[in-house]
Amino acid sequence: MNQVFEKKWVVVSIAIFCSILWGSAFPVLKVSYAELQMAADDTIAKIVFAGMRFLLAGLMILIGLLFVDRKRLVVTKRQMLFLTIFGIIQTGLQYFFFYNGLANVSGMQGAILVSSGTFFTVVLAHFFYSNDRMNWKKGVGLGAGFAGIIVANWGQELQLSFQFTGEGYMILAALTGAIGTIMAKELAVGIHPFAITGWQLTIGASLMLIFGVPQLESNAMIFTPLGFGLFVYSAVLSAAAFALWYSILKYNKAGEISMYKFITPVSGAILSAIFIPAEKLNLYIIGALGLVAVGIIAVNYKGKGTAKEKLT
Repeated sequence: MNQVFEKKWVVVSIAIFCSILWGSAFPVLKVSYAELQMAADDTIAKIVFAGMRFLLAGLMILIGLLFVDRKRLVVTKRQMLFLTIFGIIQTGLQYFFFYNGLANVSGMQGAILVSSGTFFTVVLAHFFYSNDRMNWKKGVGLGAGFAGIIVANWGQELQLSFQFTGEGYMILAALTGAIGTIMAKELAVGIHPFAITGWQLTIGASLMLIFGVPQLESNAMIFTPLGFGLFVYSAVLSAAAFALWYSILKYNKAGEISMYKFITPVSGAILSAIFIPAEKLNLYIIGALGLVAVGIIAVNYKGKGTAKEKLT
């Protein structure tokens, strides 16, 4: 199985697929908030909704693994300690900052600030791994990808201000996500990627629910058939994306894999234009796609002298 996840074309395909799945979460969540009649300033309801989503996603993976290969579910006490810490950081803490911060910034600011997680991951990988150093290609890739995110949102209002519970929380969400990526590669030795995903989602989501449910107001969320369907889809996309992402992360360089997360905000903008009437596809989005493509090519381009590293 590890040979499959080391093939370049497989890694690229999975990374792009995961990024598109994560991008689809933007329109899904926007429509869900409206369908469930959640107040725009009700951050507790959003935390509970996220906790429910990630708990269902985690349980899907754990139950599936129970039927397919139950031995993979068994972890040592030391591994469970890691999974608990990982769940707190990667799911609980990251999405606490994300949902609270997003309530206090514009959509454009949120997309740009959260995407800084890619910068954090590449920089952290430079210091943690001798074979994942920063170079000019990664620099070009980062610059082009980040420029693509800005261009994708160029037509929206961007107010240059800083509020700790707004911009500060979004940066902390990006940083905790980057730390989680390094933790998954560095410390998850001997744990199956699906087990990592299932346990950390379940543990982190449980903490979110423990925090949010006691503070949840009555009728904060009103489920409809469409709302329930969107909720299930959001859980499925999380389960699939995280499980596949950790699978390729286990056998590949963290810095290069994380580059593909630039596709998430761009795909999110395109899917929003398709499914949300108020948002339209324009030249800014098309230009952003071109910049993201340049970033991906720059990261993966191999010189003539490195033929053995070309696509498998």
